Amino acid sequence: MLLSGAAFKANPYPTYARLRAESPVYCRVSRDGAARMWFVTRYEDVAAALRDDRRFVKDVDATLTPAERLARPPAPALYRLLTHHMLNTDGDAHARLRSLVNKAFSARQVELMEPRLRTIAHDLLDRLVPRGEMDYVDDFALPFSIAVIAELLGIPGRDRHRFRAWSHILVAPSADVARNERKTARLAQVMQDFVDYLQGIFAARRHTPQPDLITSLLQAEEAGDRLSTEELFSMILLLTVVGHETSVFLLANQTLILLTHPVALAAARSDRSLLAPLIEEVIRYDGPVERATMRFAAEEVALHGITLHRGDAVSLVLASAHRDDHAFAQPDHFDPLRTGARHLGFGLGPHYCLGAPLARLEARVALDALLDRLPTVQLAIPYSDLRWQTNPIVRGPKRLPLRWKA
Repeated sequence: MLLSGAAFKANPYPTYARLRAESPVYCRVSRDGAARMWFVTRYEDVAAALRDDRRFVKDVDATLTPAERLARPPAPALYRLLTHHMLNTDGDAHARLRSLVNKAFSARQVELMEPRLRTIAHDLLDRLVPRGEMDYVDDFALPFSIAVIAELLGIPGRDRHRFRAWSHILVAPSADVARNERKTARLAQVMQDFVDYLQGIFAARRHTPQPDLITSLLQAEEAGDRLSTEELFSMILLLTVVGHETSVFLLANQTLILLTHPVALAAARSDRSLLAPLIEEVIRYDGPVERATMRFAAEEVALHGITLHRGDAVSLVLASAHRDDHAFAQPDHFDPLRTGARHLGFGLGPHYCLGAPLARLEARVALDALLDRLPTVQLAIPYSDLRWQTNPIVRGPKRLPLRWKA
């Protein structure tokens, strides 16, 4: 069954519906037959796996025996420097990192950012409104999300374009990079540039602390424990690349959904208290994360008569779980007032997304600004002409052309 390509990404939901009905645990074998990836598509199974960090782990090394670990070649130092973050750890190691970062990434710190986020949004629109048209992804969602994370971290405004370039490379699917020597070399260079830049920022913050998240991470301590150098670099990568990439497509998807659901759009314009539940329904109906980051079976797991073997890759398909009619009434219908089962867009259990409050705030501020400043906004091209991101993890349009009466 085809789970990639332009036609699939344009509308993956019929394929996922077929998988839920016929093969809720679906196996795809690598071309050389050496590796298996399982796609889990039903809401109940996805939710259970998200909570189960004993059998479904993030660190592939946790699936290996001591002898197998010794036999593996060591990972390159640069790779370790940029992958030693919360998304790739389990159990006590994950809890330790989370406790250190949680203090720095507090809900109160996010709340204090709201006035600044509103200023950023309206400054961008001040330049865009007279034009009468824009690509919402490149002209608003991307610069807004980068500005927000840079503001949180304390990255100077003059350097934000560099984060955009780094993100474009670092978020590329690893399989695509691995098959191309030129891309592999480019990725290594980008990673080195990123590390070199952060070393300078860290040195400056140690010398002169600032009221920003990088300073907080450098100072984070719990029972005498601190983040290591590898953990610091990895955490910043996690926040800058993974964090802002998903925010970009949350903003783009919610705008696209509203412009294709005029009743919901009119309701949101007249009653801004609807924005909070509307954003939650956007994440369920067509959220920015199509599949959760990869898990691995830590032991043999039986599911729907299928046996997943130790070390097998497991993809939890959030986009499919969110259209499961056993969890949601009329799941293919966009309903901003929906009640009942909650979406899984920010995960569940130990790996629940620490950035959820910031993502929700960004979505609300961006949507508020759009409704305030562009009362006549509409899609500039037919929906069928949209082209979608090919990265299997994220879901969103490559471009979102809009127009309005200037």
